[in-house]
Amino acid sequence: MILTVQAHLRSLNPPICTPTNRNIPCEEVDSGKVAMLYVGLYTVALGVGGIKGSLPPHGAEQFDEHTPHGRKQRSAFFNYFVFCLACGALIAVTFVVWIEDNKGWQWGFGIATASILTSIPIFVLGSNSYRIKIPIGSPITTIFKVLTAATYNFCTSRKSNAAIDDVSTTPSTAIEETPTQDLEFLNHALSPNTTETPPPQYLHCTTKQVEEVKSVIKIIPIFMSTIMLNCCLAQLSTFSVQQAATMNTAIGSLRVPPASLPVFPVFFIMVLAPVYNHIMVPYSRKLTNTESGITPLQRIGTGLVLSIVAMAVAALIETKRKHVALKWGLIDSTEPLPITFLWVALQYLFLGSADLFSLAGLMEFFFTEAPFSMRSLATSLSWASLAMGYYLSSVLVDLVNFVTGGFCDTPWLYGANLNHYRLERFYWFMCALSGLNLLHYLFWARRYGYKMLGNDNKKESDETNDLSSSPPEV
Repeated sequence: MILTVQAHLRSLNPPICTPTNRNIPCEEVDSGKVAMLYVGLYTVALGVGGIKGSLPPHGAEQFDEHTPHGRKQRSAFFNYFVFCLACGALIAVTFVVWIEDNKGWQWGFGIATASILTSIPIFVLGSNSYRIKIPIGSPITTIFKVLTAATYNFCTSRKSNAAIDDVSTTPSTAIEETPTQDLEFLNHALSPNTTETPPPQYLHCTTKQVEEVKSVIKIIPIFMSTIMLNCCLAQLSTFSVQQAATMNTAIGSLRVPPASLPVFPVFFIMVLAPVYNHIMVPYSRKLTNTESGITPLQRIGTGLVLSIVAMAVAALIETKRKHVALKWGLIDSTEPLPITFLWVALQYLFLGSADLFSLAGLMEFFFTEAPFSMRSLATSLSWASLAMGYYLSSVLVDLVNFVTGGFCDTPWLYGANLNHYRLERFYWFMCALSGLNLLHYLFWARRYGYKMLGNDNKKESDETNDLSSSPPEV
């Protein structure tokens, strides 16, 4: 709404700047207008972060995870959640962009504002039928509490090993309260029975809290392995537009703006999501004779492999594009090359497939493997991976230019125009990094053991459902 108001009122717009001489700088924007713009942008980011972090776990909790049918529906939900994101993106990069270009930015922002306002009462209409998770405290507080308690007890106890053994064998501790030996250092967070300096009361941790933090830490290597994939998504999303701008963008009598290239991965996701859910998954269930057919880790791994293929295809297409420019003597020309931009769409086929497999698999993996009280936090890691991947892409571009500028005449990603870049080398470099990242992922994925639905999670889930509204049959 802030952006809509600013775009609508001319008094809040920046001064019009259309200088014929590029050496003449435009008039600086008033600091108040700049502040209003950033407040609007950061408010949008805050709202999107809250929605994307909470909506997937809320939707997944509507299905009964204690039945095979409910778990299958939950897996399909994550798949179609990505499908719905693609539908929204398709409308944004086509209809809304056309409105902004032809009617004005205020109309584009206004459509987005009206859509969000309309979605609120629609969401509220289902309040009586939602399974609602009752808040039981901050998961971040629990994580820091366990880490702090473990460090404190480890540093103050002279007999830490004996203390942990005593906690595991004390008659007053039930069998189910015995901590596991994974990440044994965290077991120090449990208050020892024999110590000269007992920890403060606020550092008292239960076995359940320690095991929950262990579960979150175990999924972090998987999370880290997906950052490189999102870095590839960022690189292809930026350089591919520049590639298309140098190519023939006409399809018959229609000329497609290069900025509309994101339509291709969005379209591929919209096509692949139903195919995956209604063809690939049922077939894989029959083939493997398992409930899931394709596990979340296998989906993530498939996405990583497809990202490697996407980078390799991008490198080959860039080589072909530069060959055409050299053959026709258009290296220094601004004229479109006699090669269709649809070649770039080929790499988007693998890019969209990688995004579908990895994002849906990540959300399902984090939701199912995280403790019941930390599911929203864990699911949000999917979007944190996306953000970190885009930041890493910027760092890689600067780093590659810095390193290659030392032993080449010019850096790989620098030149008078894109034809002077060594973009194909950069794509092969990204392909190699993605291959190493895949090996890193396989190292952790092969050692990861899926947790079963424990009694604690089941009991906690049942208690939450009893306290919330009665759910619909699913």
